[in-house]
Amino acid sequence: MMPGMNPAMMRNIMRQMKMQPIEAERLIIERKSGPKLVINNPEITRMKVTGKEVLQVIGKLEELEEDGVPSEDVSMVAEQAGCSEDEARKALEECDGDIAEAILKLKK
Repeated sequence: MMPGMNPAMMRNIMRQMKMQPIEAERLIIERKSGPKLVINNPEITRMKVTGKEVLQVIGKLEELEEDGVPSEDVSMVAEQAGCSEDEARKALEECDGDIAEAILKLKK
């Protein structure tokens, strides 16, 4: 909530802008070039502003490589297991993206 604004005022503004929450587990943005962008468990609000629909998205943005494994996950597994990023990526693929399982597999 915005400081200094009472709840009734906020509800009125939200009603005027026709704000609606959208429930989603994952938001994927496919760019024209480069890796896809993904936000897991995003908070999405849909609203109308000056006659146009606007989506407000809040969450942690990650790059999703072509194989579907986030590059941040690969780096974390490689660092924790003391292996190359290629080995980490392969372990994550074999473990269906489970970071802990991939690290344990590589440490054996």
